[in-house]
Amino acid sequence: MVSYRVQLPRLIMTITLYGIPNCDTVKKARTWLADQQQEFTFHDFKKQGLTREIVAGWLKQLSRDVLVNRKGTTWRALSDERKASIVDDEAAIALMLENPSVIKRPVMDNHGAFSVGFSDAQYQQIFNR
Repeated sequence: MVSYRVQLPRLIMTITLYGIPNCDTVKKARTWLADQQQEFTFHDFKKQGLTREIVAGWLKQLSRDVLVNRKGTTWRALSDERKASIVDDEAAIALMLENPSVIKRPVMDNHGAFSVGFSDAQYQQIFNR
């Protein structure tokens, strides 16, 4: 008799916080989650990168106007022509993959529900605290 061992994928979803570690808003979100003893995985998108699938998934729930930080230095450093080219989700995806620092941070994947940014009140509402 031959036996096979099959490793099934983990079905338990965790919270993933996307951002960069030196961002003050990301630091606040990470601290809040840790203080609330909320388990999460941190995804440093500068080091670990982003895929088209991840960003496209965000755009299924969030608009590009929410995800692209038009107030940040990365956006301001873009040419006017490049800024004007962000007219649809495909262009926004390309921009976010080329320049991840243009993404408003943090992006939280809370079991398939996405949110952007951090405030104490926002996270209290999300986690019903």
